[in-house]
Amino acid sequence: MEYDAEITLEANPGTVDAGHFRGYRDAGINRLSLGIQSFDERYLKALGRIHDSNQAITAAELALKTFDAVNLDVMYALPGQNLEDALADASQALQLAPQHLSFYHLTLEPNTPFYRTPPSLPDDDTSAAMQESIEALLAQHGYEHYETSAFARKGFRCRHNLNYWQFGDYLGIGAGAHSKLSFTDRITRESRFKHPKRYLELAANAGAVEREWVIARDELGFEFMMNALRLTQGFDTDLFELRTGLTLDTLKTPMDAAIQSGLIEHNGLLLKPTLHGQRFLNELLQLFLP
Repeated sequence: MEYDAEITLEANPGTVDAGHFRGYRDAGINRLSLGIQSFDERYLKALGRIHDSNQAITAAELALKTFDAVNLDVMYALPGQNLEDALADASQALQLAPQHLSFYHLTLEPNTPFYRTPPSLPDDDTSAAMQESIEALLAQHGYEHYETSAFARKGFRCRHNLNYWQFGDYLGIGAGAHSKLSFTDRITRESRFKHPKRYLELAANAGAVEREWVIARDELGFEFMMNALRLTQGFDTDLFELRTGLTLDTLKTPMDAAIQSGLIEHNGLLLKPTLHGQRFLNELLQLFLP
């Protein structure tokens, strides 16, 4: 019996070889995501990556020969980066012709060296120009911009990410894994122990979680919108009630504000962010905070 399952593995270009890739494929992996980040030595060094540009290209070429679908993760708005360099990264990614591309704006996460000592980053106008130029370039090459940071050739949207963005359920297994599970009377999230040794000692056999919590009723609307409004084509309004158990009327006030601000469009059957809403997604989501 054949199963129509998409099984994805994330890999670092600095830690793979042909033997590993063949083994992953033979084990059932049919989609590989490579954390390229940049093809420019200067920015790879600034990001502290262990691979260089040649390794990134070699790993991508090998992956494309081995797997049914390949995604390349690339970042922009990197320390000291200009528009020309950002587009050079995009052009190199396109030259490799993967089925899927993800382009992420660099964010400074707490408890990281960048957060403690922020580097010099492109200003907001330059970052916006990078985003718009990359989107235009990928559209010219046949990639559909279907989610805030995701671009795919026809038939190669990422299934598991679509499930997250549509507020679907998922079960996380393993160190650091997260889950979102729906029951008849509640929707819960849970996280497992991050450190592999601690996970193995305390949770591997028992299935114990480090933390589990119920999403409060007044937070469900925001939680749903935080995911679904990342989809550039929006979502069927019936999906909101299906996933949350609430009617869309519970969000009438923030929805009216978003419509009046030109951030979303709503025709009764479909709700989606406008181009302005896509550009200012954080501002849009803040309207739905409880």
